[in-house]
Amino acid sequence: QVQLVESGGGLVQVGASLRLSCVASGRTFATYAMGWFRQAPGKAREFVATVSRSGYTTSYGRSFQGRFTISRDNAKNTVYLQMNNLGPEDTGVYYCAAANMEGTPIDEVEFESWGQGTLVTVSS
Repeated sequence: QVQLVESGGGLVQVGASLRLSCVASGRTFATYAMGWFRQAPGKAREFVATVSRSGYTTSYGRSFQGRFTISRDNAKNTVYLQMNNLGPEDTGVYYCAAANMEGTPIDEVEFESWGQGTLVTVSS
């Protein structure tokens, strides 16, 4: 397993952008597909985006396609989530997760390592 630490959350206004980062420990980062999930207040955790081991393939949840972009830098053991045009519905805790597999998994049960989460609050 890898240890994951997210950062970049905070309080922003409607329409703003944020970039979340997640740094992984260890030397095997490139063997993991990486994903982002969100848990809004009072709701279940939901899939946001995932990126393959190489970074060439991505998948997005329906609510996030076109506004959010996931990317990774294997040399820095880091995965990013660029979030644009944020709205109040984007408020929640964003979790980074790692899955030791090919492709772009979207089911959270496929992810074996999770970060502690970073809180994003979008104020109107």
